[in-house]
Order: sequence, then structure tokens, then C-alpha cells
Amino acid sequence: MRDITWFHSIDLGEAVTPGFKHHWLLKAEADAYFRSDLVTDKSVLDIGAWDGFMSFEAEQRGAGRVVATDHFCWSGPGWGTKAGFDYAHSALNSRVEAVEVDVFELDPARLGTFDVVLFPGVLYHLKDPFGGLERASAMSHDLLIVETATAMNHVKEPVMQFYLGNELGGDPTNFFAPNEPCLCNMLKEIGFTRFQSAITKLDGATDRLIIHAWKDQNQ
Repeated sequence: MRDITWFHSIDLGEAVTPGFKHHWLLKAEADAYFRSDLVTDKSVLDIGAWDGFMSFEAEQRGAGRVVATDHFCWSGPGWGTKAGFDYAHSALNSRVEAVEVDVFELDPARLGTFDVVLFPGVLYHLKDPFGGLERASAMSHDLLIVETATAMNHVKEPVMQFYLGNELGGDPTNFFAPNEPCLCNMLKEIGFTRFQSAITKLDGATDRLIIHAWKDQNQ
């Protein structure tokens, strides 16, 4: 376990993985994403799963089917690997399905559609954030949960900030951060009609935006 470079700190029962992101913070994020019984008996797609904390959390909270997907961290340009996910999956005796696929290659014809699609910490890594939201939307027939870095929240108009080089978090793979009106408008454009949103600072540093967006089932 210690030979793995962990991002998520995951409670495996007999041990907690030494992740960069603390267990208490991940639990607080999971409570914000999966409040009440939001995923009980539901199908859940976790886009950008990395070590899989949110995938395993959805399973433990009673989801009927959970599919974890990643490419950026499992074999792409991110600094992570799939080793942590595989180790935790085995240790937890998990039934979560793992599919290595890029965001822009997500296809409902291959994986089906899901009650809940989780899209955390991905949007600001995309050079085409609107296109990424479209792919995530295609995988959801009800609820999409988006979590992202946010910026320009003092501006009432819908705007998005572009970051040059490593200006956002010292990471050159970060490109865009929207304000709340911008993200809501993008989601409206692709068919979502009802929203619940919150700006948080769970990590004590960057402002983060969480939006729960539902589609109109009568469309």
C-alpha cells in the first residue's frame, strides 16, 4: 500500500490509505454530494474517479450500481495511477465497475445512462469545459452533480476565467473556472432545468462550487 502514490485517504477497515486529500475532507465532500439518501438503490457514474473514494462511498451508501471511470489519472497526463483504485477495490471487496475512458469518449451506447452522474474536480482540467459537460449530461437521465473550482463570483453576469500556465493551484493542467451563473447557464443549455448550488471552501483554500442539476423528466 505504501508503494502507491495515493491522492485519496480511504478507510479500508484495518488501515487508512496515506492520501494527499484527507479522509475527513473527502467525507465532508461526500456528505455534500450524496446528502440524505440521494444514491440509495440508484445507478451512479463517477467521472474522474482516481483512487475511487467517491465510487466506494456511493456503494457503501446503498447505490445499486456504481461505475468508476478515469483516464487522466489512470493512464493519462495526470500524476496519479490506477494502482490505488485497484488496491482499495480488492481490500473493500467492492463491486464497483471500473472503465478506463476519457471524458470525451463517454458513450451511453456503451455504458448506458445513470440516475446520478458525479463530475467532481474535472471541469477545470478541460480545454473544452462545455463539451465535457455535454458528455456528462449524455450519461445522465436525471441528476448531474458538478464540483469545480470557481472564480469571478463577484460578477453577476455569466463569466469564466482562463488561467495561463500554472496560475490555478500551481497546476498547468488547470484551464478554466466559471462563476455560478456561467455554470448554471451552460447546464441550462444542455437540458437541465432545476438546480441547487453552494459555494464552499472545504479544502481551506480555493473556492469550490457544487451544483446538483436535474433534468425535466417530462421532456
